[in-house]
Amino acid sequence: MSETSEGTLVLLLTSPRVPAGLMTYAAWARLVGAARVFGREEDPQVAGVMNEGIDVERVPPSGPLALAEHLVALARATDGEVVWVGSEDGDPGLPEALSSELTTPNAPAVVVEMLVGSWDVPGSRVLDLVAVMDRLRSPGGCPWDAEQTPQSLVPYLIEETHEAVEAIESGDRDHIVEELGDVLLQVAFQSRVGQEDPEHPFSIDDVAAGIVDKLVRRHPHVFAGVEASTPHEVAANWEDIKAGEKADRRADDPFAGIPAGMPTLARADKMLGRLARAGKDVDLALLEPLGGPADPGARLLALVAELRGEGVDADAALRATLRRLSRSDPEREPGSEPGSEPENTP
Repeated sequence: MSETSEGTLVLLLTSPRVPAGLMTYAAWARLVGAARVFGREEDPQVAGVMNEGIDVERVPPSGPLALAEHLVALARATDGEVVWVGSEDGDPGLPEALSSELTTPNAPAVVVEMLVGSWDVPGSRVLDLVAVMDRLRSPGGCPWDAEQTPQSLVPYLIEETHEAVEAIESGDRDHIVEELGDVLLQVAFQSRVGQEDPEHPFSIDDVAAGIVDKLVRRHPHVFAGVEASTPHEVAANWEDIKAGEKADRRADDPFAGIPAGMPTLARADKMLGRLARAGKDVDLALLEPLGGPADPGARLLALVAELRGEGVDADAALRATLRRLSRSDPEREPGSEPGSEPENTP
């Protein structure tokens, strides 16, 4: 083909989170059939394509205008398709630069095609979080992140969990996404620190593998052909499996494993649930040994039991009432709602 002939340029767009080997059949067909394939030297997808036996000519780093001029010239000078393996950042500015380059008066036409070779799979952005957390924790990263320990991070996990609950109960979609992200950060942070444990290291993959195994094991009605057609049957089956897994739980202690640090009303509800599964009802007669029916704590526990019988979450109900009380306080200063403090407040 002469330098004044029409050419074809294929812009291959891929997700940086998906290995080159998982590109679509159409993408591989165009790569195999291309007359020439180009890509940036530092791009990991280029290395992946080359590992599969495709010859990729490297292009040194350059801005979108220079790259567009170079690619159009190559397409005009090549007999057959030229494929550009797009960089991991999607080559910002390149489409606009190509449009400008292709409108040059009296220049030979070039057919430009954009081909998507792979899309992000669900959960792929979690890989970005893992990579960012690794960068922050590694030498040359963030000094504050580098000095944290599992114990020093516990207050943040507790705080972020409460903020996530508040966001969920607010119903504000953006707030929910933000606060769940903060909780997810704590999981990634603890996992990254866990990699450095000299005796018992663990990674985010160990954490994920553990919960995947647990979910599969406790959902035999989904993964193993066990019959459980109602939510009640599923919950009962879950508790039976869980009880079998907890070999250290004494048969005479229905409260074993309930965290002492749970919010008090939530812990009371959990303990009442355990008693109910053990066939024990909570009434004043049961509470008398704990301090008698006049004891304030016993009365509160009886109320939690009453609300539980009505299907009401006592802890959630009280939080909702406190929010209403906060909003109705005429002496409250504007901007003093819970959670409105500056982020750098100790």
